[in-house]
Amino acid sequence: QVQLMESGGGVVQAGGSLRLSCVASGTTKYENTMAWHRQAPGKEREVVALMSSFGHRHVAADVKDRFTISRENAQNVLYLQMTNMKPDDTGIYYCSYADTDQFWGQGTQVTVSS
Repeated sequence: QVQLMESGGGVVQAGGSLRLSCVASGTTKYENTMAWHRQAPGKEREVVALMSSFGHRHVAADVKDRFTISRENAQNVLYLQMTNMKPDDTGIYYCSYADTDQFWGQGTQVTVSS
């Protein structure tokens, strides 16, 4: 089992920045992929960015100029640096961890006010 704990959400004005963190604990494996997902009100959950333990990363096209994903493999910590935020970035941000199974965090609320 892997447990995930997200932090860093909150309320920010449009144009502001936030950094989300996710710590994975438990029985983690060397080869894994961690990701950030976003669920906006009334919409499906979508992948925002992901990064493998080997450093391969992907960021969704609509945020790639504003969001940066990074991780500290030794501590199994995943980050999402969000800049120049927009009201459309509002939602619950979930962290996931996947090796042969997939695990989810509880989510952290991000609200961007106009």
